[in-house]
Amino acid sequence: MASHADFVDYVAEQLREAGAIRSRKMFGEYGLYCDDVFFAVICDDQFFVKVTPQGEAAFPHLPKAPPYDGARDSFLVEDVEDRELMTELTRITCEALRNKPKKTRRK
Repeated sequence: MASHADFVDYVAEQLREAGAIRSRKMFGEYGLYCDDVFFAVICDDQFFVKVTPQGEAAFPHLPKAPPYDGARDSFLVEDVEDRELMTELTRITCEALRNKPKKTRRK
């Protein structure tokens, strides 16, 4: 089941204080970017955020689940009404992803 654009817009609105949020349709679902950092997906009208060590330390109680079959576990943010939690998790995650060492490609 594909996500609804109005749910994606609502999540983006909830995250407005975290930075410049934009969504991109991907494979029938949506990817979310904050200040051009890919940090989350919305699948089946559920909000999933990439797991980082910093995010786990700050929010050890958040449940994890794969957003789709075969995917790695992500944080599943069940309460999209909790703007404060969502904003802080997004800031922590994006900062961790920005500071992550870049992978080098093999030739």
